[in-house]
Amino acid sequence: MIKKPTSDHYRSAERIVRRLQDAGHEALLAGGCVRDLLLGAEPKDYDVATSADAAQVEALFPQTKPVGAEFGVVLVMLNGHSFEVTSFRTEQGYTDGRHPDAVASAGVLDDAHRRDFTINGMYWDPVSDKLLDVVGGQLDLQARILRAIGDPEQRLREDHLRIVRAVRFAARLALSIEPETRRALEALADLVQRITPERLQQELRIILTDRDPALALRMMDDLGMLTRIFPELADAKGCEQPENYHPEGDVFVHTILTVEKLGPHPDFVLAMAALLHDVGKPEASRLTMPEHFPEHERIGCDTALDICRRLRMPRDETERICWLVSRHMYFRDAHKMKDSTMKRLFAERDFDLCAELHRADALASWGNLEAYDYVLERKRSMPPETIDPRPLINGRDLIAMGYEPGPAFRRILDAVREMQLQGELTGRDDALAAARRLADEGQ
Repeated sequence: MIKKPTSDHYRSAERIVRRLQDAGHEALLAGGCVRDLLLGAEPKDYDVATSADAAQVEALFPQTKPVGAEFGVVLVMLNGHSFEVTSFRTEQGYTDGRHPDAVASAGVLDDAHRRDFTINGMYWDPVSDKLLDVVGGQLDLQARILRAIGDPEQRLREDHLRIVRAVRFAARLALSIEPETRRALEALADLVQRITPERLQQELRIILTDRDPALALRMMDDLGMLTRIFPELADAKGCEQPENYHPEGDVFVHTILTVEKLGPHPDFVLAMAALLHDVGKPEASRLTMPEHFPEHERIGCDTALDICRRLRMPRDETERICWLVSRHMYFRDAHKMKDSTMKRLFAERDFDLCAELHRADALASWGNLEAYDYVLERKRSMPPETIDPRPLINGRDLIAMGYEPGPAFRRILDAVREMQLQGELTGRDDALAAARRLADEGQ
């Protein structure tokens, strides 16, 4: 039924189960790891469910950390791996839409019925090689169906993040959503707005770097939750584009298609930038010459900043996403760019992501990769050491030449740097002479 992995990770999980069983407790692998094992995939994490309470678990293992003692959850560290070991329990009341108001110890059958979806409600005994499935998860997995355990609305109201997780599982495993579960997802889509930004961000991080993020986004849109998470995308629907450049459809259609063209498991910063790259077009379309969407990169950068802040994303990632959104049209003028401009672009740490965003953007529209190919060929033709060479001079050199520090320093250094990147200066002496000439001209 299940082919046991040979990894140290799996063997360590089995050792934990065996140790608990040897101590007289019921213990099983539980949840998503069982689902993945049935699919023949190596799980990223192994969770253990047991009849032992937190204190009993801590007494059996030398390296533990209580991560949810009130819920009977203990982190066990073994052979460099971490495992959540959770006591069988029932839960009651979810006032905050996340945590149960009360928990009580229970048997494995009751524990199964508190879980979210049938495919995540199975247990596996690696010692006796037995599957315990009281919710029909194996049949649903074989039929490629996502079904909530018990009453779908109740399951989703208990933890609002389950509404988004449903899409993640359905897209990742190519599952169809069971009708009653689907109706509940549609009816409760508003609840995604009550999810804390940090939890929502983490779930989006998984979805946008998964096997098929575009499929997940389309599912979220069909279920009515995408524009509740990203209300800025609502205006993209029906925002028409010139057919000669965008035969694929409106801005929304193009946006999702751009994410699709990134391929499976894209970088998160790149995926977010692809999702938001044209978010400024609807507002730009209300300006003059709407068919050209003037300044949509600038507008989109500002909007992307608001979205990233709302999701409380790390500052560094936010800056990188906004930079990509602001530069996503940069390749359009590549044939007119000087070497110095190109080199500055190539020296950016996210140049590769910028190039990939342009490629996906082009493939999602008229499919012309001429600019993309041209820029990459320009990069290949430049010796790496010439792209971002050490500046020939700096401010200390200007001071040594007798000039007083001030605003002119930046103008002089930038101009010398420009000549250096253009290949107009052969060395330090040339750079010093150019600096002196520029300084004298500015007096």
